[in-house]
Amino acid sequence: MVLVCLYSVFCLAFLFVSHALFAVQTENKAEEADQPVEITEPVYGPVTEEESIKEQEALQAAEPVIPDEDLALHFLSSYDPIMMNSDVMAFYGHPNAASMGIIGQYSLEDLEPLLLKFAADYDAVNGTRTVTPALYLIFGTCWPEGEIGYLNSETCKKYIDYAAERGWLVFLDHQIGKYSVEYATKRLLPYLQYENVHLALDPEWRTTKPMQEIGWVTAEEVNKAQQMIQDYLVENNLPGKRMLVIHQFKPWMISRRSEVRSNFERVNLVHCADGFGTPAQKKDSYAANAEAKNIPLKSFKLFTKPVIAGAGYDTPMMTPEEVLALEPRPYLIMLQ
Repeated sequence: MVLVCLYSVFCLAFLFVSHALFAVQTENKAEEADQPVEITEPVYGPVTEEESIKEQEALQAAEPVIPDEDLALHFLSSYDPIMMNSDVMAFYGHPNAASMGIIGQYSLEDLEPLLLKFAADYDAVNGTRTVTPALYLIFGTCWPEGEIGYLNSETCKKYIDYAAERGWLVFLDHQIGKYSVEYATKRLLPYLQYENVHLALDPEWRTTKPMQEIGWVTAEEVNKAQQMIQDYLVENNLPGKRMLVIHQFKPWMISRRSEVRSNFERVNLVHCADGFGTPAQKKDSYAANAEAKNIPLKSFKLFTKPVIAGAGYDTPMMTPEEVLALEPRPYLIMLQ
């Protein structure tokens, strides 16, 4: 499990960055002020560790067991998913904040050779599979009191176009804040008109008290988000099968996890093990996610040493061989 004390250190750094982004992104909120904000459901605060353990024990027996050899069946449909034959290698961050990940530390031109080197290191050890580079952008940042600062459309388009020209993917990650999962998903949907764009939701920041509590979502909400994505693709005659990444590093972050569906024809749900720490801590966190066999597509996140002193990172960082040896094997690997 990821250490709570490490999380608190990271929170201090994130609070600094969040306040800085609040200042520079006010114009983004004004830009999109014509879209009404409606809170359609209460914000969920954290449950206790004891409550979470009891719930997971009660539901674990009901979780469907999917043999590893049948994993490919979850890919089979009339829409070819990328991860059938390729590992996705992503750089994570916010273009306007160097302290929120590697993306904000470099221009796109300087980022490109670093991302290609990261992908090549995994391509060298992943057998016959290929690699697909990706940019993983924090699209909606949770501010104090759960407000959301949005990456402006011009910046999004710049990164999407740059990636598309090179055959890369783009993930847009929404931290949710005080709003509903449905509202967060609606804000993301229009970007699906770009064929290389995929979506992500981060339950950690589904809260009005960022850095003070870790939020959560329900299985029903995750399923609803997938249905919304699928409906949008069909209604707008958009091509392809898209990914929805859901982050988790604490048991309560996905309530009633065994009820999450992963059988939507147009959506590949990807379950990301988030959080920094030692290899042993990260393997424990990944093993906890691996128990959710009803979400067979897994992801793993790595943390480089940050530019802000005191923020957490992986010590030491796991090698490509160690990451790909995880069980079950992750198909999306990201570096913050």
